[in-house]
Order: sequence, then structure tokens, then C-alpha cells
Amino acid sequence: MTSHPQGDDAAAAAPWRPLGLPTEQPESAPPSSSYVYAIGRAGAGLDVTAPRLTGLRDGRVRTASADGLTALVSSVPADAFSEEGMKAQLGNLTELEEIARIHHRVVEAAHTGTTVLPMRLATVYLDDARVRAMLRERGAEFDALLSRLEGHAEVGVKVYADPRAAAAGPEPASDGPESAAPPVSPGRAYLQQRRAQRQTQRDAYRAAGAVADEVRDRAAALARDRVAHRPQQGELAAGEGENIANDAYLVPTGRLREFHRALTGLADGVPGVRIEVTGPWAPYSFATPPAESRSA
Repeated sequence: MTSHPQGDDAAAAAPWRPLGLPTEQPESAPPSSSYVYAIGRAGAGLDVTAPRLTGLRDGRVRTASADGLTALVSSVPADAFSEEGMKAQLGNLTELEEIARIHHRVVEAAHTGTTVLPMRLATVYLDDARVRAMLRERGAEFDALLSRLEGHAEVGVKVYADPRAAAAGPEPASDGPESAAPPVSPGRAYLQQRRAQRQTQRDAYRAAGAVADEVRDRAAALARDRVAHRPQQGELAAGEGENIANDAYLVPTGRLREFHRALTGLADGVPGVRIEVTGPWAPYSFATPPAESRSA
């Protein structure tokens, strides 16, 4: 599935919800609705970027602006993107992958040219007039978020523990034939093997936890903020091993290379532990007020 590094957590990160499609639309409702991808400042180039982009269902991306803010939108079928229609689409992995891929593509294209706030997946309004009303209603909040995120990008860092890979590591060196253990019965050998497997598993998770702590310590010196997402599991988890840490960092764009260098090699020589660094991305995980403002 093509999405940003935090998967389903990032899709739910935005603090606003659509003004909404009614559960039952009147017969006079238009056949299409407005899907919103991201919000930026008016005059920051989104009017130039939008016509070059293709959105969901091959819809052309356009802008809707109000009070100094601009939203990137495209038309989508009203029935397929109504409340009931979206439930069906989001329950279908293939359709969800397509929505996430195109949503991400539009957001990242906009992010290359200016600071944008990525909207959550399936943010849909009845029409562009409702989108403009949303911009006016949340204008102060969006303006503050854009100011905070300007000059920053998101970097995802995941730490994995893989006991099987740890167990497959090299055996400790022997001190010689004289130190060889005496033969044991098959039953005792089995029990010893099981104990060794459990010990290897514990060691792998402990080592991964220590690496994750070191990652956070080093990243804290370079990043402005961190969001801890739920570890990814099942189809959302990539590669071998269990994802034990899934963090997003808000990093000044001028320090991105330094950030990557600081984490390079931290898991080298640690059997069964792997670090995955992705990005830079648009700041999906930070498109919310900072913690001290979220309770206001």
C-alpha cells in the first residue's frame, strides 16, 4: 500500500472533520462533491500547481480559496463518497490503497513547492462553497499551523525486532574441545533449545528497545517535535520482524541530511534489530495543533 510512513495513524491525524455530507442527501444534490487534499496559503503557488495534477477518479485538481487560504480539491462522485459510500470504499483494501496513493501523490506534489497541511483521507464536502466556508471557519487555526510547519518536513523512523534473525546469527566462539558440554538426552536437548529460543527472543526485544531509545535521544537534538504512532501490524507492517517503535519527527529542512546521518548504523551489528527511516514527507503527523494547544 502506498502511503506515508505512518500508515493509518496519519490518515486520522488531522483535528478537523468535514462539515459533512448529510446521511441522506436531497434529490437536488449535485452528482459530484468536493474532495479536499491539502490546505496552503493563497498566493503560494497552489493555483499554478493544481492544474498539473490529477486527483481521485481522474478528476482534475483545482483550488478553492477564502481569507488568504487555498484548498486543493477535485470532484468525486457524490454517491461513492457519501458517508455510506466511503464506508464501503474504506473497507475494501484495494480501493483504500488507491485512495491513499492518489491522495498522497497530490499532497506531495503540492509540498514540493510550498508548506501545506495534508487533510485526512476522505475529507469530502458537498461543494466548493462548503470548502470555502470551512477555510473561513478554521482560518486562524490553519494559519497558525502553517506558520509552525514552514521550513520543516516529516521524517518517519521505525524500529523492528526480529527474533528469528537474531537466532540465525553466528554462534558464540568455543574455547576448544576440552570445554565441550557432555552429551545430553534428546528430551533435555529439546528443553535446552526451547529455553535458548525464549532467551533469544527476549534479547532481541531488549536490544530493539535499547536501539529505539538511542534513536529518540539522537533525534531529539535535531527535530522540533515528535509524534509516537501505534506500531504497525498485519498488512500495514513492511518487511521482516515486529514493528516496536513507529515515530514521526518534524525536522527543519536544513537539517535533514544531519538527521539521517545521526541514525545511520545504529542497528549495525545488533542481530534481529532493524531501523527504517523514510522521508522527507509533507507533515501529515503534525497537521494538528501542538500538545499544549490541543486541549484548548
